[in-house]
Amino acid sequence: MMKLFNTILIGITSGSIYSLMAIAIVLVWRSTRVINFAQAGLALASSFVGFEVLTRTGSFWIALPVALLAGAGMSAFIEYFFLRPLLKRSGDESQEIFLPIIATLGLLGVIKAILSFIYGDQNGTISPPVSDKDFIVGANSISMSPMRVLILIVVIVLVSSITWLFQKTSIGLALRASSYSPEISRLAGVRVDLIRTCGWAISGAAGSAAGMLQTANGSGSLSPDSLEFSLLLVFGFVAAVIGGLESLLGAVLGGITLGIFISFVLMYVSGSLVFISAFLILLLVLYVRPQGIIGKKVGRRA
Repeated sequence: MMKLFNTILIGITSGSIYSLMAIAIVLVWRSTRVINFAQAGLALASSFVGFEVLTRTGSFWIALPVALLAGAGMSAFIEYFFLRPLLKRSGDESQEIFLPIIATLGLLGVIKAILSFIYGDQNGTISPPVSDKDFIVGANSISMSPMRVLILIVVIVLVSSITWLFQKTSIGLALRASSYSPEISRLAGVRVDLIRTCGWAISGAAGSAAGMLQTANGSGSLSPDSLEFSLLLVFGFVAAVIGGLESLLGAVLGGITLGIFISFVLMYVSGSLVFISAFLILLLVLYVRPQGIIGKKVGRRA
């Protein structure tokens, strides 16, 4: 029974981090209809910014918001100076679909190459700001530590803030309107291009938070060729599709669902099947409910 309880706790913690990456992917998809495969590179680059700040100040609480700002700035820069001109120059509809995919994959390689040039074989370290030792209850150790509690609190605060922004502010209304009907939004006076850049900036911040928390909760080591960030992108994308690419709530549910599922595979089956299991649950959800857990079924147009 204790093993089952610990498995669920591990899944919720890791799933909450996947949720942040899923939210980053959903925000970009909703604003520009692009799957941003460079998100892992942006999260990695902003985490290195956090590492540099942490090295100089010794404070994780200064490094985290600076990393979020760096992620937001880099993401907005890429949308404004790279992706927006690319989409405007694209020709037919097929180019609008495939060009951004190729472009963001290329950007991922460029970002990693730049980081490799700067840092070489040097690894950065982001240590947990609080203890990562499990709590002891009676004679049992539970898979929950001060660090994991902190992760859950940070994720809840960030998700709540993004939800509030979307539901209660004029910027959120403009983001939703620009997503669903950009042409009508322009007629209504909404600066759609600027609003889309804001969406990319928010997604960059969410991805940066995922990167910082994943590193601190994991090995604590950063490198330009980090496998952790590649897996974070894959699991974030899978979580976004599971929850529904149109829904922020779906991204959160998808991340938690995926985290718990992977945790069960890790604890009860085999650690070598973790990567494959993520795609198995993705295929299952796509077969049963292609629009995702929260997504709405859309009729096919002639």
